[in-house]
Amino acid sequence: MDNTRLERMLINKGVKPTSNRILVYKALMNAPRPVSLADIECSLESLDKASIFRVLELFAANDIVHVLEDGSRSLKYELCHSDSHHTVDDRHVHFYCERCMQTFCLEDVSVPPIDTPAGFITRSVNYMLKGLCPDCAGKE
Repeated sequence: MDNTRLERMLINKGVKPTSNRILVYKALMNAPRPVSLADIECSLESLDKASIFRVLELFAANDIVHVLEDGSRSLKYELCHSDSHHTVDDRHVHFYCERCMQTFCLEDVSVPPIDTPAGFITRSVNYMLKGLCPDCAGKE
């Protein structure tokens, strides 16, 4: 995505497109799987942890990223697929490998529909499977 399209997308989400925000967005866009704050910090040596954290918090508040809790004691972030709010496409299953500690998007596996009791409003779903990824399972 070129900078002009990226800037327009951020503006449409209500986020001012600063250089730090563009850098963090591109780091997330280039990540092969959900990444932690530390992962982003390693790939963006020009930004400090606090700046990256503020951008990620802003992105989460404006439906630009999903925040995942995979059990590793480190939040993981991934870009939302939709240009508006979270959509069915964003509600996919994630898999956490207990050996290599990587989190994978299983985009072809949808979160099953869950009926909540009357009065409850679901705003997000975090469906996490845990076990061994194919590489680690092959080493057993």
